[in-house]
Amino acid sequence: MRIFGHYVRRRVLMLVLAELAVAYLCLYLVLTLPPFQPEVLNALDPELVLATAAVLLALMLAGLYEPDYLATRSARHSLFRLIPALLFVAGVLLLYNILVPASLFSASAIGGGFLLLLTGLVAERSLWNNFSEADAFKRRILVLGTGRRACAIESIHSDKGPDELPYRVLGYIATDGEKDCPDEPVRRLRLSCDGSLLDMVREHRAHEVVVAIRDRRGNLPIQQLLDCKLHGVAVTEISSFFEREEQKVQLDSLNASWLVFGEGFRQHWSRLAVKRCFDVTASSLLLLVTFPIVLVTAAAIKLESSGPVFYWQTRVGRSNEPFDVCKFRSMREDAEFDGVARWAVRDDDRVTRVGRIIRKLRIDELPQIINVFQGHMSFVGPRPERPVFVEQLTGQIPYFPARHSIRPGITGWAQVRYPYGASVEDARQKLQYDLYYVKNHTLFLDLLILLETVKVVLFGRGAR
Repeated sequence: MRIFGHYVRRRVLMLVLAELAVAYLCLYLVLTLPPFQPEVLNALDPELVLATAAVLLALMLAGLYEPDYLATRSARHSLFRLIPALLFVAGVLLLYNILVPASLFSASAIGGGFLLLLTGLVAERSLWNNFSEADAFKRRILVLGTGRRACAIESIHSDKGPDELPYRVLGYIATDGEKDCPDEPVRRLRLSCDGSLLDMVREHRAHEVVVAIRDRRGNLPIQQLLDCKLHGVAVTEISSFFEREEQKVQLDSLNASWLVFGEGFRQHWSRLAVKRCFDVTASSLLLLVTFPIVLVTAAAIKLESSGPVFYWQTRVGRSNEPFDVCKFRSMREDAEFDGVARWAVRDDDRVTRVGRIIRKLRIDELPQIINVFQGHMSFVGPRPERPVFVEQLTGQIPYFPARHSIRPGITGWAQVRYPYGASVEDARQKLQYDLYYVKNHTLFLDLLILLETVKVVLFGRGAR
């Protein structure tokens, strides 16, 4: 399902809505029990609504809606994340009760709410795990094509078997003039289209036809695809299919025409104005919240080693314009004494002890707020690269310059979805997420990225 331009899995959205309802009902119930709150309770009381939102936010920060986690359907794994998340909410409500003694949530109500929420959410997750993976809830697709592009449909989730995919491939329809992929899934599910494509769709009860033919000149059954679409069957180009399923633009299946004629990549002035207002507001709030951390970090860097606290380095920004980015110094002062730019690597011996900590927590990025105020950067966007790397990657990776059509960011979709890049292949993988962001960026997606960034900081994922 597409929400404000961003693809969200229906089963994840259903889980979020179900748990929002469970959290609200549990809190409402505990507040209406005589030992806690005998008075009549307004169903839309602001404290009740905010407490429900706090529960959902805590579950998101705990990673309970991540695809990799949802693939693990163990109740024990759910408890390991549910209990800390609910304890955090209970702590926030206890603090609120101390500050506002007349609040709805007394200490006893908070304790009862914790137990009821834990029971309700565990029970709801158990039911969801039993039903959500059933074939009846999976999207049934037919793939038009048997070549390399078609092979990738079942291999994009390399760590999952066919039964674990969020969709079910019913078969690969052979077309004239296309060389078959030798992979086992295509050989096993290869179908010959003796009748019409619509008849095959009805025979297999398919919901969608994915067009995976590379050479389409004289090889694309336009009229049959149109018949399918007119009869309510979704027809999806393979680049759009990968974008939806992986939330990135896959370079291997990409046609330039898809970028030109497809949806997205809208850089309208109103969107840019909203983004700029969000940048200044979010950066100002972040600076206020983290100012004590900034002071402690600056003191720690100065005490550990000689040299400046900050360092300025030339990066490439919007429209390929160079600018100087500001960061906390996390390496020795002589890290590039010979003037040769190097990729950052795991356990880099140039990183200081303080630098290792601030990189792990992403604190070294905080001074980039200066660049946001200057207008060189955005709060959310592609990571700014050094000119030497941009020149190298532009020659080796197709469509790399497209990421410079918007301002680079302190955090971004690629930063929270893929580990820190340290090679050309890493840059290629991250570009696929950057292109997705450039294509679909909205305020809604920016807010989701901020939530993901908090999780990255809390759990230290992807730092070097």
